Amino acid sequence: MSTLSQLQYPIGRPTLEATLSDARRRELIDQIAAAPGAMAAAVAGLSEAELDTPYRPGGWTVRQLVHHVADSHINAYIRCKFALTEKRPTIMPYDQDAWASLTDARTLPPAASLALLAALHERWVTMWRALGGAEFARELHHPENGPMTLDAVLGMYAWHGRHHVAQLTGWREREGV
Repeated sequence: MSTLSQLQYPIGRPTLEATLSDARRRELIDQIAAAPGAMAAAVAGLSEAELDTPYRPGGWTVRQLVHHVADSHINAYIRCKFALTEKRPTIMPYDQDAWASLTDARTLPPAASLALLAALHERWVTMWRALGGAEFARELHHPENGPMTLDAVLGMYAWHGRHHVAQLTGWREREGV
């Protein structure tokens, strides 16, 4: 793996499973539950200048990365709700780079998205923990990725939170901040 790829994917790329065991689901739900606290810890004490520093060459700033996680997880939560209430809905993708370039993602303090993540994950984890096995098999259709079970979505977003926290903690280690 190249150095740039290691900076971009410090925990590796996601490997999605269409069907998970109950034990694996509990583990992944616990990871989603832990993500807001881990993200808050990863940016705690950073200055405005540090927040506006890219976490890797060619990457978003630390600030944009925090706001991206909130944007991404809001979309994922809503996609899960659609999958639970409609038959194989086609979800709407979004341009994450365009969202990261908007004023809110470039300028707002990370506290706004950290608070949003904490509240969102409280709801999302409650939803995940209430599902039965058949509900995890429900599908949504992603126009770019094809059909995905809720098991696969669970795995993707457990990875996603850990992935971005690792990018931030890796940056802090490299920069000594």
